[in-house]
Amino acid sequence: VRHAGSKRRPEGDLFAGRYPVPFDAADSGLPQACRQKGFLPYGIGQRTGIGPLLLQRKYHCHAPSTKGANEMKVESRYDTRRIENREAKDEHPVNPDGNAHVEFEGVSKSYDGQTDVVRNLNLRVQKGEFLTLLGPSGSGKTTCLMMLAGFEMPTAGAIRIDGRSVHNLPPHQRGIGMVFQNYALFPHMTVGGNLSFPLEVRGLNPEQRRERIRKALELVRLDGLQERRPAELSGGQQQRVAIARALVFEPSLVLMDEPLGALDRRLREELQYEIRRIQRSLKVTIVYVTHDQQEAMVMSDRVAVFQQGRIEQVASPEAIYEEPERRFVARFIGENNLLPGKVTAVEGDLCDVEIEGVIVKAFRVAPCRPGDRVTLAIRPERVCVSPDPQVYSNELEAKIEDLVFLGDHLRLRMNVHGRSDFIVKIPNIVGHGAVLEGDRVRIGWTPTDCRALEPAGEKGVTS
Repeated sequence: VRHAGSKRRPEGDLFAGRYPVPFDAADSGLPQACRQKGFLPYGIGQRTGIGPLLLQRKYHCHAPSTKGANEMKVESRYDTRRIENREAKDEHPVNPDGNAHVEFEGVSKSYDGQTDVVRNLNLRVQKGEFLTLLGPSGSGKTTCLMMLAGFEMPTAGAIRIDGRSVHNLPPHQRGIGMVFQNYALFPHMTVGGNLSFPLEVRGLNPEQRRERIRKALELVRLDGLQERRPAELSGGQQQRVAIARALVFEPSLVLMDEPLGALDRRLREELQYEIRRIQRSLKVTIVYVTHDQQEAMVMSDRVAVFQQGRIEQVASPEAIYEEPERRFVARFIGENNLLPGKVTAVEGDLCDVEIEGVIVKAFRVAPCRPGDRVTLAIRPERVCVSPDPQVYSNELEAKIEDLVFLGDHLRLRMNVHGRSDFIVKIPNIVGHGAVLEGDRVRIGWTPTDCRALEPAGEKGVTS
């Protein structure tokens, strides 16, 4: 942030150093205290900033300094380590393996120097790929996105974009588009003005800006709304404008931090398909953060499931759902019946597991041998109620404790060998009324639909 009234540091000014400034989203997108002191964000009045991208988190204000141009202008309020001046030399060596668009190599992040919120992260994102970072709150997914954007600095490891390290590269020089959950539109500007801003700071002439804005609005299907202000738009339209602003300067990499979290369900579902359509038409690389499993399944080429700063599994949405490799993934993605048991025999890819005195055949995922404890994971829709005799190698007795009608399917809660939380889903088709609450039935499933995973309490692995 620079001072609007003078090019030199004001003597005795409160903001002559670095002090946390609260973000006031209602005040034209600028920190309130900064506006009162005459400070402006980098990029207003000069072509060196990224405007609203620097205003999404709580940063430190900087008055003009004489310490040299190589000092970074923005510093996260959470990072206790000051970013010192760098020598003007090539500090972005080319990675010899330049196939990946984005690379995280051994990246860790700690805010207090003791607890790692991201632990030894290794991840590659290919050009044109839609990768979703999925996980519960506090799992480290947003921290990874902020490090990639340049808003946070990694404690250890390297981050590369197009094969070059971005460790000392400030956010506005990374050429990244950013979409936030709270839209971050300038309320005093029209839609056209919001889209024009990133083009102005990059030095495009008026004719080029008009053409880029026209194409961006067509892309998000907001033709004719160029003169409206954000307050005159619906939530879905405002988010489309935010997406258009991130794409208008034609970045090759776009980061999205839970952009649909503030919308209602109908708008979320509509924009999920819109974002996927836009990504495929532009062939742009998108790294998307969410805790919503449906968003990840609908839009992604691959999904990285996070837990406690680690990646538990990276795979396509279908593989994540159908072939979970970790107990956490099986529990977090969709719905699963998790049954603890003990291995009694191993034969190739299959193993026999004893559960409450009953032997169940399962597909062996976790390394195991006789006597080891495992967790069996069975999807509710893979369980057949009242199967024909000898169709399934796994058949158990069950009692229907509860039956809930959910439109396209019925959800049965059963008691299976003393466990009353076993769930089965039956499609809403003719004949589904043959089962009633209180009935005793037989259920069955195939060994390949029953996956033997690590037992509860075992630590995840770094991907």
